[in-house]
Amino acid sequence: MRFLAFLFFMAVITLGLGARPALAQEGEPAPLFASEDIIHLSIRGDLSGVARSDGSLPATLSVEGAAPETHAIQLSPRGVSRRRRDICTFPPLRIELPSRPETGLFQGQRRLKLVTHCRRQTSHDQYVLLEYAAYRLYNAMTPLSFGVRLARIAYYQDDADTPTYSRFGFLIEDVDDVAGRNGLVEVETGNFPSSRLNPENTARVAVFQYMVGNLDWAVEAGPPGEECCHNTRPIGATETAASNLTPLPYDFDQTGLVSAPYATPPPQLRVSNVRTRVFRGFCAHNEQTRAAAAEFLAARSRLEATLASISELDDRTRRRASSYLNGFFEDIATPGEVDANLVRECLS
Repeated sequence: MRFLAFLFFMAVITLGLGARPALAQEGEPAPLFASEDIIHLSIRGDLSGVARSDGSLPATLSVEGAAPETHAIQLSPRGVSRRRRDICTFPPLRIELPSRPETGLFQGQRRLKLVTHCRRQTSHDQYVLLEYAAYRLYNAMTPLSFGVRLARIAYYQDDADTPTYSRFGFLIEDVDDVAGRNGLVEVETGNFPSSRLNPENTARVAVFQYMVGNLDWAVEAGPPGEECCHNTRPIGATETAASNLTPLPYDFDQTGLVSAPYATPPPQLRVSNVRTRVFRGFCAHNEQTRAAAAEFLAARSRLEATLASISELDDRTRRRASSYLNGFFEDIATPGEVDANLVRECLS
């Protein structure tokens, strides 16, 4: 009887959460994020210089294939830990186009984040692909998420005839575009109390972060000296909205799902490994956490299919990622497991 009651509970919750707000269906993604097909790009410029730079440098971005296009861009390094030479030999990048192209794959784009390989070894492609998978997993749960586009990128040093190397990377949708296709806008705000957050959407973020094993995030505040929020961006009805804010999570290289060689858990959490899950949702959202956990459990086959669809993952990496996701589904297999592993660990 308890198992049947749980199935009924899941069905009710899933039906309720499956009905997305009308706003979430208002817009379509820009051409760059309208497909999951891999694109082939080349970036040409002072690549050794940009890795050491604190500013931006001129470069050229080209799309290869049946519909080629070339854009003059500015490249700049971004991130914190991945800009340290003892951690990564190549940083994540920010791409800026001087004006928004009116046609082509990059139509409407102005500023984009590019997630790159950390080191030149081909094995580091797998960490890029796993971080890409994390974004795709959240895309499978809600349109209130950053779109991503996987690319095979040939990097050319200045006027060289052959690329220095070719690696996987992926582009991340701009926050204004995520907000716009959901009928919302980015909220310009500093740190704020959790009472301003949408409970359902925030609980979904917290359960997702638990699923991928992310300990490196916050929805109310940023690190000391930085604006809100840490690896999340709030969106809402207006730029000055004071309620019903939805956090958009990003930056998953420190997750247990990815298990990057340099990933370490925050010292205040007192866990020894990033693959150790710690729930960081709010106690005020406990009921929404239970509902979100049921939503994820009901979507298990869809999430597993999403991971399986990333064919560029090698077999060993895919098996390890699948095993890690299985651990999450075991943690939320019943209402009792949800309470033991998530609800009782909530933040007051």
